[in-house]
Amino acid sequence: QLQLVESGGGLVRPGGSLTLSCAASGSDSDGSGFDEYAIGWFHLAVGQDDEAVICISRHRDSIVYKDSARGRFTVSRDNTQMTASLQMDSLKPEDTGIYYCAIRSNTCTGRVIDFASWGQGTHVIVSS
Repeated sequence: QLQLVESGGGLVRPGGSLTLSCAASGSDSDGSGFDEYAIGWFHLAVGQDDEAVICISRHRDSIVYKDSARGRFTVSRDNTQMTASLQMDSLKPEDTGIYYCAIRSNTCTGRVIDFASWGQGTHVIVSS
């Protein structure tokens, strides 16, 4: 199964930017490669529900699920490098929390239960 590792979290002032990375390694037992998966980003924090923040499909279609992220967060992927990135701009204190990337086959959904493999998370703190 693909293993995922997030990085890029840290402390940032309100209004600042961060880029989170999700690096994949390995391959699934059925031979599925990174390029066959959709990649979702999730935000775990007090007061947050378990819906995805944003997702990018295997065809590079991105969907923003959280209204709070619309216009501020973008997602991209590099299948050759087996990585995905979450660009977060105009950060707010309520963006604080742990961000996880996760994968599922082909298409995006916003539901936690639809994603099979998860990274360990990376911590983002937005504070002055």
